[in-house]
Amino acid sequence: MNNYYLGIDTSAYTTSVAVVDENNDIVFDLRKILEVEKNKKGLRQQEAVFKHIKNLPLILDELAKSVETRKIVSVSTSGKPRNIEGSYMPVFTVGKGQAYIISRILGVPFKEFSHQEGHIGAGMMNSPLEKKDNFLAFHISGGTTELLLVDNNKDNLNIDIVGGTLDISIGQLIDRIGVKLGLTFPCGSKMDNISQNGDIVDERLALKIEDTWANFSGYENFFNRLIDIGRYEKKDIVKTLFNTIYLSLEKIILYGCRKHDINDVLLVGGVASNLFIRENLKNDLHTQGINIYVPERSFCSDNAIGVSYLSKIKTGHMWGF
Repeated sequence: MNNYYLGIDTSAYTTSVAVVDENNDIVFDLRKILEVEKNKKGLRQQEAVFKHIKNLPLILDELAKSVETRKIVSVSTSGKPRNIEGSYMPVFTVGKGQAYIISRILGVPFKEFSHQEGHIGAGMMNSPLEKKDNFLAFHISGGTTELLLVDNNKDNLNIDIVGGTLDISIGQLIDRIGVKLGLTFPCGSKMDNISQNGDIVDERLALKIEDTWANFSGYENFFNRLIDIGRYEKKDIVKTLFNTIYLSLEKIILYGCRKHDINDVLLVGGVASNLFIRENLKNDLHTQGINIYVPERSFCSDNAIGVSYLSKIKTGHMWGF
Protein backbone atom coordinates (compact mmCIF):
# COMPACT_ATOMS: atom_id res chain seq x y z
CA MET A 1 0.00 0.00 0.00
CA ASN A 2 1.31 3.47 -0.93
CA ASN A 3 1.35 5.42 2.35
CA TYR A 4 -0.09 8.95 2.60
CA TYR A 5 1.04 11.85 4.79
CA LEU A 6 -1.58 14.46 5.72
CA GLY A 7 -0.68 18.05 6.60
CA ILE A 8 -2.73 21.04 7.80
CA ASP A 9 -1.63 24.68 7.86
CA THR A 10 -3.82 27.55 9.10
CA SER A 11 -1.77 30.68 8.50
CA ALA A 12 -2.69 34.35 8.73
CA TYR A 13 -4.44 34.39 5.33
CA THR A 14 -4.80 30.81 4.03
CA THR A 15 -6.46 27.58 5.18
CA SER A 16 -4.49 24.68 3.64
CA VAL A 17 -4.75 20.89 3.66
CA ALA A 18 -2.43 18.62 1.66
CA VAL A 19 -1.51 14.96 1.27
CA VAL A 20 1.73 13.64 -0.23
CA ASP A 21 2.65 10.01 -0.80
CA GLU A 22 5.88 8.04 -0.35
CA ASN A 23 7.12 9.18 -3.77
CA ASN A 24 6.57 12.88 -2.95
CA ASP A 25 3.63 13.00 -5.33
CA ILE A 26 0.91 15.42 -4.26
CA VAL A 27 -2.28 13.43 -3.75
CA PHE A 28 -4.37 16.34 -2.43
CA ASP A 29 -3.80 20.10 -2.19
CA LEU A 30 -6.65 22.45 -1.37
CA ARG A 31 -6.36 25.99 -0.06
CA LYS A 32 -8.87 28.67 0.80
CA ILE A 33 -7.74 32.29 0.97
CA LEU A 34 -9.14 34.27 3.90
CA GLU A 35 -10.94 37.25 2.39
CA VAL A 36 -10.11 40.77 3.53
CA GLU A 37 -12.69 43.54 3.24
CA LYS A 38 -11.97 46.32 0.77
CA ASN A 39 -9.82 49.19 2.10
CA LYS A 40 -8.60 47.05 5.01
CA LYS A 41 -4.91 46.26 5.41
CA GLY A 42 -5.32 42.82 6.95
CA LEU A 43 -7.25 40.58 9.33
CA ARG A 44 -7.22 40.54 13.09
CA GLN A 45 -6.28 37.18 14.56
CA GLN A 46 -9.78 36.53 15.91
CA GLU A 47 -11.24 37.16 12.45
CA ALA A 48 -8.77 34.77 10.83
CA VAL A 49 -9.40 32.10 13.48
CA PHE A 50 -13.16 32.25 12.80
CA LYS A 51 -12.59 31.95 9.04
CA HIS A 52 -10.32 28.91 9.53
CA ILE A 53 -12.96 27.26 11.73
CA LYS A 54 -15.46 27.70 8.88
CA ASN A 55 -13.06 26.62 6.11
CA LEU A 56 -11.56 23.45 7.54
CA PRO A 57 -14.75 21.30 7.59
CA LEU A 58 -15.35 22.19 3.92
CA ILE A 59 -11.80 21.26 2.91
CA LEU A 60 -11.76 18.07 4.99
CA ASP A 61 -15.05 17.05 3.41
CA GLU A 62 -13.38 17.31 -0.02
CA LEU A 63 -10.44 15.33 1.35
CA ALA A 64 -12.73 12.52 2.52
CA LYS A 65 -14.36 12.37 -0.93
CA SER A 66 -11.15 12.16 -2.93
CA VAL A 67 -8.51 10.45 -0.76
CA GLU A 68 -8.34 6.92 0.64
CA THR A 69 -7.98 7.98 4.26
CA ARG A 70 -7.04 4.44 5.33
CA LYS A 71 -3.68 5.03 3.61
CA ILE A 72 -2.83 7.99 5.90
CA VAL A 73 0.02 6.96 8.22
CA SER A 74 0.88 10.35 9.73
CA VAL A 75 -0.88 13.67 10.41
CA SER A 76 1.17 16.86 10.72
CA THR A 77 0.46 20.51 11.34
CA SER A 78 2.03 23.95 11.51
CA GLY A 79 1.85 24.51 15.26
CA LYS A 80 3.56 27.91 15.46
CA PRO A 81 5.13 30.53 13.15
CA ARG A 82 8.78 29.66 13.90
CA ASN A 83 10.61 26.96 15.77
CA ILE A 84 11.76 29.31 18.55
CA GLU A 85 10.66 29.82 22.12
CA GLY A 86 7.76 32.24 22.47
CA SER A 87 6.66 31.99 18.84
CA TYR A 88 2.87 31.96 18.82
CA MET A 89 -0.12 33.03 16.73
CA PRO A 90 -3.72 32.00 17.54
CA VAL A 91 -4.46 31.04 13.91
CA PHE A 92 -2.20 28.00 14.10
CA THR A 93 -4.13 26.52 17.03
CA VAL A 94 -7.07 25.84 14.68
CA GLY A 95 -5.17 23.54 12.34
CA LYS A 96 -3.24 22.02 15.23
CA GLY A 97 -6.40 21.00 17.04
CA GLN A 98 -8.01 19.49 13.95
CA ALA A 99 -4.84 17.62 13.01
CA TYR A 100 -4.56 16.15 16.50
CA ILE A 101 -8.19 14.98 16.47
CA ILE A 102 -7.76 13.34 13.05
CA SER A 103 -4.56 11.58 14.15
CA ARG A 104 -6.29 10.13 17.22
CA ILE A 105 -9.29 8.94 15.21
CA LEU A 106 -7.05 7.30 12.59
CA GLY A 107 -4.67 5.96 15.22
CA VAL A 108 -1.57 7.38 13.51
CA PRO A 109 1.31 9.59 14.72
CA PHE A 110 0.75 13.33 15.18
CA LYS A 111 3.68 15.63 14.32
CA GLU A 112 4.19 19.36 14.69
CA PHE A 113 6.38 21.61 12.62
CA SER A 114 6.61 25.38 12.39
CA HIS A 115 5.00 27.32 9.56
CA GLN A 116 8.49 28.39 8.53
CA GLU A 117 9.70 24.77 8.44
CA GLY A 118 6.72 24.00 6.23
CA HIS A 119 7.79 26.65 3.72
CA ILE A 120 11.32 25.22 3.68
CA GLY A 121 10.00 21.67 3.33
CA ALA A 122 7.88 22.63 0.31
CA GLY A 123 10.98 24.11 -1.31
CA MET A 124 13.21 21.15 -0.46
CA MET A 125 10.85 18.48 -1.80
CA ASN A 126 12.13 16.88 -5.01
CA SER A 127 15.14 19.22 -5.14
CA PRO A 128 18.90 18.62 -4.62
CA LEU A 129 18.50 20.28 -1.20
CA GLU A 130 17.03 17.04 0.13
CA LYS A 131 20.57 15.67 0.23
CA LYS A 132 22.36 18.84 1.36
CA ASP A 133 23.60 18.97 4.97
CA ASN A 134 23.45 22.77 5.14
CA PHE A 135 22.00 25.58 3.06
CA LEU A 136 20.63 29.10 3.35
CA ALA A 137 16.92 29.82 3.02
CA PHE A 138 15.42 33.27 2.52
CA HIS A 139 11.88 33.38 3.91
CA ILE A 140 10.24 36.44 2.33
CA SER A 141 6.54 36.91 2.97
CA GLY A 142 3.93 39.28 4.34
CA GLY A 143 5.12 38.92 7.90
CA THR A 144 8.68 37.65 7.55
CA THR A 145 11.91 38.63 5.86
CA GLU A 146 14.55 36.34 7.34
CA LEU A 147 17.76 34.85 6.01
CA LEU A 148 18.05 31.40 7.62
CA LEU A 149 20.95 29.02 8.11
CA VAL A 150 19.42 25.54 7.81
CA ASP A 151 21.01 22.41 9.23
CA ASN A 152 19.28 19.51 7.49
CA ASN A 153 19.59 17.22 10.49
CA LYS A 154 18.42 13.61 10.27
CA ASP A 155 15.68 14.12 12.87
CA ASN A 156 14.60 17.73 12.23
CA LEU A 157 15.61 20.97 10.57
CA ASN A 158 17.73 23.16 12.83
CA ILE A 159 17.25 26.79 11.83
CA ASP A 160 19.15 29.94 12.85
CA ILE A 161 18.20 33.45 11.76
CA VAL A 162 21.34 35.06 10.32
CA GLY A 163 19.94 38.06 8.44
CA GLY A 164 16.91 39.84 7.07
CA THR A 165 15.07 43.09 7.75
CA LEU A 166 15.25 44.90 11.06
CA ASP A 167 12.01 46.85 10.64
CA ILE A 168 9.23 46.08 8.16
CA SER A 169 9.05 42.89 6.11
CA ILE A 170 9.21 42.95 2.31
CA GLY A 171 5.61 41.75 2.16
CA GLN A 172 4.53 44.67 4.33
CA LEU A 173 6.42 47.07 2.08
CA ILE A 174 4.71 45.69 -1.03
CA ASP A 175 1.23 45.73 0.50
CA ARG A 176 1.59 49.24 1.95
CA ILE A 177 2.67 50.67 -1.39
CA GLY A 178 -0.07 48.69 -3.14
CA VAL A 179 -2.76 50.08 -0.83
CA LYS A 180 -1.32 53.58 -1.34
CA LEU A 181 -1.76 53.00 -5.09
CA GLY A 182 -5.43 52.10 -4.53
CA LEU A 183 -5.19 48.29 -4.71
CA THR A 184 -7.01 45.85 -2.44
CA PHE A 185 -5.03 44.06 0.29
CA PRO A 186 -3.22 41.70 -0.15
CA CYS A 187 -1.67 43.37 -3.18
CA GLY A 188 1.25 41.15 -4.24
CA SER A 189 -0.26 39.20 -7.14
CA LYS A 190 -2.06 42.25 -8.55
CA MET A 191 1.16 44.27 -8.44
CA ASP A 192 3.02 41.39 -10.07
CA ASN A 193 0.63 41.59 -13.04
CA ILE A 194 0.71 45.39 -13.19
CA SER A 195 4.51 45.49 -13.27
CA GLN A 196 4.87 43.27 -16.34
CA ASN A 197 4.64 46.23 -18.75
CA GLY A 198 6.28 48.78 -16.48
CA ASP A 199 9.61 50.58 -16.77
CA ILE A 200 12.10 51.33 -14.02
CA VAL A 201 11.90 54.94 -12.88
CA ASP A 202 15.12 56.94 -13.10
CA GLU A 203 15.17 58.32 -9.55
CA ARG A 204 18.10 58.10 -7.16
CA LEU A 205 17.64 55.54 -4.40
CA ALA A 206 20.70 54.43 -2.46
CA LEU A 207 20.79 50.77 -1.42
CA LYS A 208 22.45 51.04 2.00
CA ILE A 209 23.08 47.35 2.62
CA GLU A 210 26.47 46.34 3.99
CA ASP A 211 25.67 43.10 5.81
CA THR A 212 22.99 40.42 6.03
CA TRP A 213 20.70 42.83 7.92
CA ALA A 214 18.84 45.79 6.45
CA ASN A 215 16.15 48.41 7.10
CA PHE A 216 13.37 48.79 4.53
CA SER A 217 11.23 51.56 6.04
CA GLY A 218 13.27 54.12 4.11
CA TYR A 219 12.12 52.44 0.89
CA GLU A 220 8.53 52.87 2.00
CA ASN A 221 9.09 56.61 2.46
CA PHE A 222 10.80 56.87 -0.92
CA PHE A 223 7.98 55.17 -2.82
CA ASN A 224 5.29 57.10 -0.95
CA ARG A 225 6.96 60.30 -2.16
CA LEU A 226 7.20 58.87 -5.68
CA ILE A 227 3.44 58.27 -5.68
CA ASP A 228 2.68 61.70 -4.22
CA ILE A 229 4.69 63.44 -6.94
CA GLY A 230 2.08 62.24 -9.44
CA ARG A 231 4.58 62.11 -12.28
CA TYR A 232 4.82 58.35 -12.82
CA GLU A 233 2.46 55.64 -13.93
CA LYS A 234 1.40 52.97 -11.47
CA LYS A 235 3.06 50.18 -13.47
CA ASP A 236 6.40 52.03 -13.47
CA ILE A 237 6.33 52.66 -9.71
CA VAL A 238 5.59 48.99 -9.04
CA LYS A 239 8.31 47.79 -11.43
CA THR A 240 10.80 50.10 -9.71
CA LEU A 241 9.73 48.80 -6.29
CA PHE A 242 10.32 45.19 -7.35
CA ASN A 243 13.68 46.11 -8.88
CA THR A 244 14.71 47.75 -5.59
CA ILE A 245 13.66 44.67 -3.62
CA TYR A 246 15.49 42.29 -5.96
CA LEU A 247 18.75 44.29 -5.78
CA SER A 248 18.51 44.46 -1.98
CA LEU A 249 17.86 40.73 -1.61
CA GLU A 250 20.77 39.98 -3.93
CA LYS A 251 23.15 41.96 -1.73
CA ILE A 252 21.95 40.29 1.46
CA ILE A 253 22.23 36.82 -0.09
CA LEU A 254 25.77 37.45 -1.35
CA TYR A 255 26.89 38.69 2.07
CA GLY A 256 25.27 35.65 3.67
CA CYS A 257 26.92 33.16 1.32
CA ARG A 258 30.36 34.66 1.89
CA LYS A 259 29.91 34.88 5.64
CA HIS A 260 28.80 31.25 6.04
CA ASP A 261 30.74 29.75 3.11
CA ILE A 262 27.57 28.32 1.57
CA ASN A 263 26.56 28.44 -2.10
CA ASP A 264 23.09 26.85 -1.89
CA VAL A 265 20.18 29.21 -1.28
CA LEU A 266 16.45 28.46 -1.20
CA LEU A 267 13.81 31.17 -1.69
CA VAL A 268 10.49 30.58 0.08
CA GLY A 269 7.42 32.57 1.07
CA GLY A 270 4.80 34.45 -0.88
CA VAL A 271 7.17 37.14 -2.20
CA ALA A 272 9.30 34.39 -3.77
CA SER A 273 6.44 33.84 -6.24
CA ASN A 274 6.98 37.33 -7.72
CA LEU A 275 8.05 36.83 -11.33
CA PHE A 276 10.44 39.78 -11.60
CA ILE A 277 12.17 39.17 -8.27
CA ARG A 278 12.58 35.40 -8.62
CA GLU A 279 13.80 35.41 -12.23
CA ASN A 280 16.32 38.20 -11.72
CA LEU A 281 17.70 36.62 -8.55
CA LYS A 282 18.01 33.22 -10.26
CA ASN A 283 19.82 34.63 -13.28
CA ASP A 284 22.14 37.06 -11.51
CA LEU A 285 23.13 34.84 -8.58
CA HIS A 286 23.79 31.89 -10.88
CA THR A 287 26.42 33.94 -12.72
CA GLN A 288 28.08 34.62 -9.36
CA GLY A 289 28.41 30.95 -8.46
CA ILE A 290 25.34 30.70 -6.23
CA ASN A 291 22.98 27.72 -6.58
CA ILE A 292 19.60 29.38 -6.16
CA TYR A 293 16.55 27.16 -5.67
CA VAL A 294 13.16 28.69 -6.33
CA PRO A 295 10.15 26.35 -6.05
CA GLU A 296 7.18 26.48 -8.38
CA ARG A 297 5.13 29.58 -7.63
CA SER A 298 2.33 27.57 -6.04
CA PHE A 299 4.86 26.12 -3.56
CA CYS A 300 5.99 29.60 -2.47
CA SER A 301 2.67 30.84 -1.12
CA ASP A 302 1.22 29.44 2.12
CA ASN A 303 0.46 25.74 1.80
CA ALA A 304 0.34 22.46 3.74
CA ILE A 305 2.52 20.53 1.29
CA GLY A 306 5.70 21.29 3.22
CA VAL A 307 4.47 19.95 6.58
CA SER A 308 3.04 16.88 4.82
CA TYR A 309 6.42 16.18 3.25
CA LEU A 310 8.34 16.83 6.48
CA SER A 311 6.16 14.37 8.37
CA LYS A 312 7.49 11.70 6.01
CA ILE A 313 11.19 12.43 6.53
CA LYS A 314 11.49 14.10 9.97
CA THR A 315 10.62 13.30 13.57
CA GLY A 316 8.66 16.49 14.22
CA HIS A 317 8.12 18.33 17.49
CA MET A 318 5.68 17.84 20.35
CA TRP A 319 5.06 21.30 21.74
CA GLY A 320 1.82 20.35 23.48
CA PHE A 321 -1.42 22.29 23.83
